[in-house]
Amino acid sequence: MKKYCLAKKTACVVVFFLLCIGANAQEKEYPKPEPMRPGMSEFWTPQPAVVTPGDPITQSAPSDAIVLFDGTNLDAWKSARGDGEAKWTVQDGAFTVAPRTGDIETRQHFNSFQLHIEWASPTVVKGESQGRGNSGVFMQGLYEVQILDCYDNETYINGQTGSIYKQSPPLVNAMRKPGEWNVYDIIYNAPIFKEDGTYRVPPTITVIQNGIVLQNHTTILGTTEYIGFPQVKPHGAGPIVLQDHGNLVRFRNIWIREL
Repeated sequence: MKKYCLAKKTACVVVFFLLCIGANAQEKEYPKPEPMRPGMSEFWTPQPAVVTPGDPITQSAPSDAIVLFDGTNLDAWKSARGDGEAKWTVQDGAFTVAPRTGDIETRQHFNSFQLHIEWASPTVVKGESQGRGNSGVFMQGLYEVQILDCYDNETYINGQTGSIYKQSPPLVNAMRKPGEWNVYDIIYNAPIFKEDGTYRVPPTITVIQNGIVLQNHTTILGTTEYIGFPQVKPHGAGPIVLQDHGNLVRFRNIWIREL
């Protein structure tokens, strides 16, 4: 009987102790999160670099841009057939395709970039479909954004102005009349390759013509082939290439910002 009473008394003490712990745990208060203040979600560094915008009236480029053509010479360009001089014609602040002299390309190579380029199809209209005011601008020498006089001129839609040639048609036709200047603003993200040569991240492109979006972060499937389908070819930095398609397309005010 004595052992039973002792065990009962011990059990009562343990229960009482546990009840006290529970009571203390319920009574203890922890700090509450501080009320949010505006400054808690603000950060101040690093400050973005200051870039002075270009002036469209004077055709000046942004302060951090690489000027590829300022209206005076083609020193930034060379023949795409080798290291020879670009043979296209410079006159009145613009240069014009010299048919059958071949494509021209920048001496400098680029990866991802923002490109500004202005172009005009011939004032005198000749030809139709792909034979009218045809040229092109190639990203890294491999991926073409089509240049074509599509003002009242129908052609296959993945070959018209602003298309990723033979791949992605433009969202709209934003052409100005023959002889008038068109503006391309292009944002291009270069691809990243796996060790096996396939895309880890494919190239993407946004094309704006005359302030109107033609390609909205479009995925480029591979090289823009005239015959056949896109091919994935591992590569590094590459030039901007302008195409000699035999038409007297003019260019001016070309600059690029590396991203």
